[in-house]
Amino acid sequence: MLFSSIPFLFYFLPCVFVLYFLVPMRWKNTVLLLASLFFYAWGEPKFVVFMLASIVQGYVLARLVEKYRADRGRAKLFLTLSLVFSLGLLGYCKYADFFLSGFNALTGLHIPLLRVALPIGISFYTFQILSYVVDVYRGDAEAERSLLDYAAFQAMFPQLVMGPILRLRDVSAELHTNRPFSRAAVESGFSLFVVGLGCKVVLADQLA
Repeated sequence: MLFSSIPFLFYFLPCVFVLYFLVPMRWKNTVLLLASLFFYAWGEPKFVVFMLASIVQGYVLARLVEKYRADRGRAKLFLTLSLVFSLGLLGYCKYADFFLSGFNALTGLHIPLLRVALPIGISFYTFQILSYVVDVYRGDAEAERSLLDYAAFQAMFPQLVMGPILRLRDVSAELHTNRPFSRAAVESGFSLFVVGLGCKVVLADQLA
């Protein structure tokens, strides 16, 4: 679902916006998570499994890293497991067929290519999860206690497919505290959105 598409602009975004402001604070992160999963699944539902697996491993291993931070050996082991999982999944999706093609060319074999499609936004959420686990390992951030809140942060649809890569410690306060409605903030955000949408549709798309 593109940000400039009719389904996003006239159906998805207004529904999420209204629902978000209608529910109590304790349900807002749930709304954001469910909306983000729906947004991501719109293009290819099966890739939601990849993203959820990455989120869960980041959550669990960061908790273990924090629990055993005093034991540098164990903490480094859990950090390494997270690195291997995240980068392994990214490498599989991006380079599996590349290496198979090279292997076939070198050996003369004809191993069928996997034809792995690249999940949208996998680079962004992979490195965002990695930066979080590394921050916990270094002691620069505390491990998130709520899986739901953590998943809502990692899967947030406005930055899921195009970035930027965020650090949990920079948005932790907003993630857990009451986010009051502000007309000025809504107007500011709407203005930024309209300007960005105009630049994309009028300038970037036409030049491309």
